[in-house]
Amino acid sequence: VYQVFMEASERDGILNVDPEEIFQVIEKQARDGVDFMGLHCGMTRRTLEVAKGQGRAADLVSWGGSLLAGWMLHREEENPLYEQYDRLLEIAGRYDVTLSLADGLRPGCVSDSLDRAQVQELVILGELVDRARAAGVQVMVKGPGHAPLPHLAATVQLMKQMCKGAPYFVFGPIVTDVAPGYDHITAAIGAAFCAAAGADFICYVTPAEHVGFPGAGDVHEGVMAARLAAHAGDLAKGAAGAWERDLAVARARNPWNRQAQRKFVIDPDKLAGPRDGVDMEGGTECRKCKSGCAAEVVSRFFGREEISYC
Repeated sequence: VYQVFMEASERDGILNVDPEEIFQVIEKQARDGVDFMGLHCGMTRRTLEVAKGQGRAADLVSWGGSLLAGWMLHREEENPLYEQYDRLLEIAGRYDVTLSLADGLRPGCVSDSLDRAQVQELVILGELVDRARAAGVQVMVKGPGHAPLPHLAATVQLMKQMCKGAPYFVFGPIVTDVAPGYDHITAAIGAAFCAAAGADFICYVTPAEHVGFPGAGDVHEGVMAARLAAHAGDLAKGAAGAWERDLAVARARNPWNRQAQRKFVIDPDKLAGPRDGVDMEGGTECRKCKSGCAAEVVSRFFGREEISYC
């Protein structure tokens, strides 16, 4: 969708896009080897009216969804991705493309979470999941944008019920609207809760999400926060290897062994540098106390030869 509207904006404007152009680009990208496509197939003229009647605080915040909605409203035409969904399934099946059914009406603030428009779009997406499976096309569902903590488990459970257990790709979710510049943290909190509740696929969010375009440092921070959220979700679900990884780090801290920890931690670079006078490479010499080391007494009590610095 981005490619279609970008090319149209350079030509004669996005409002003049013909539906045929959309499917031509979809087929070209599928032929080029794209593995999955995020498409706003469940946003219809009816769901847009529901969103308008709801009195949303943030209207539409999905970029691709907003472009498509503007096109639909201007031309007074139905969403071609919904209207010609069978054609989309034929292309996806022919090129083995997985469909990511995206949420054009996802809430853009916590106040809009689980409103009627979001839920109605989810009902439609559930129907589209059934049709994709019947056609032999792999499918996942994307959501939910912004959502407060009490809504997260309910959102995952609702999606899983409506879409018969289809893999759930959570975008964020941003759990508060008051922290621009820290949305890698607000999204990681939401993603961890959703992963623990049964979400399957999370999306990294950078600190620049509501500030500007991200730089390389923003991307790094966002990816690390998302990896942390994924691991926290794996711990909650008892995923294979998750608890063992944490245990390996704990044992490497007792005594402190940086080299052993580097094999298992999320970001090994964060372990660089001195740590309060402790030999970070795994030695036992502590320069902090002159005599009468309490940590040494504790370590001996627990039967350890080395002093624990944790």
